[in-house]
Amino acid sequence: MPQDNQDHFRWGVIGPGNIAKRFAAALAAVPGARLAGVFARDVAKGQAFADRWARPGEALRVTTQLDELLAAVDAVYIATPHSHHAEYVRAALLAGTPVLCEKPLVTTRAQGQQLVDLSRERGAFLMEALWTRFLPAYELAGRWLREGAIGQLRAIRSTFCFPARYDPQHRTWNPALAGGSLWDIGIYNLAATRWALQQVNGGECPEPVAMDVHAVLAPTGVDASVDAMLHFPGGITSQFRCGFDAASGNAFEALGSEACLRFPNSFSQAQSVELIRRGQAPERTEAPYALNGFEGEIAEAQACIRAGLVESPRMPHAESLALLGWMDAIRARFPVP
Repeated sequence: MPQDNQDHFRWGVIGPGNIAKRFAAALAAVPGARLAGVFARDVAKGQAFADRWARPGEALRVTTQLDELLAAVDAVYIATPHSHHAEYVRAALLAGTPVLCEKPLVTTRAQGQQLVDLSRERGAFLMEALWTRFLPAYELAGRWLREGAIGQLRAIRSTFCFPARYDPQHRTWNPALAGGSLWDIGIYNLAATRWALQQVNGGECPEPVAMDVHAVLAPTGVDASVDAMLHFPGGITSQFRCGFDAASGNAFEALGSEACLRFPNSFSQAQSVELIRRGQAPERTEAPYALNGFEGEIAEAQACIRAGLVESPRMPHAESLALLGWMDAIRARFPVP
């Protein structure tokens, strides 16, 4: 989609919910980025979102017609419930409109492969919005891991949990909206595992040789919590828990032969990194983001689209497919509802 002005990059939002608010706020930190339109099934909700995030003196296009939005923007950000990602990604790619889609891209690897194939066939950019990949804290920690600051990687541990009130109609608990803790938050545990292994393996992530999985299902049949241990070549393990049933500090640790690298709190939103050596106080380095953290993925998508790429070298199609494959394998070990 040609741009109306090289100084402006017009973003459209599909699904003006809570996560889209964070996206809209982050546009202010990305040179050239501006919100140009909103697609919503509920026009009043779409208009309220537009009124909140429009620049002074600027009216945003609000529509219930998807084709109208796709024709008026340089790229779309898809922030619907997980169950609707595939239909909107497909529609955008068929229209030749670049896509930044909230994680998980879709809910199966097979479905993801279809969209990747379509992206390549149409020459339209597609990237999963896994914002942790672009946080300054991960850039710093990645350098430490590559430089061998922790010695040999031995194990990875992480938690991502929060107590959520049970409401069978809410997207987190509703199977019709692709609810469940693994898709919603466990993907961050898996993405961080893959990221850490890539840092110490020249950019490559080995496949697990075994998986131990224990999932607790909610009355609706979605996973309320997942405890898993992934086993990798060389005896390296990754142990994680995700769930809607408990509180946690949501820390991440990469345990090495010489030291431990740690994101101390909320590793999915990390703004500091700790290096911990035996008998020493943690060496903590701050690495804050510019605004709210989403600006990194927006800037990456925008730069790739302007360069004519169909995927990001930092969050490539293969990475999204690998994450979906791991989640397929873990879900295959869930108890039958």
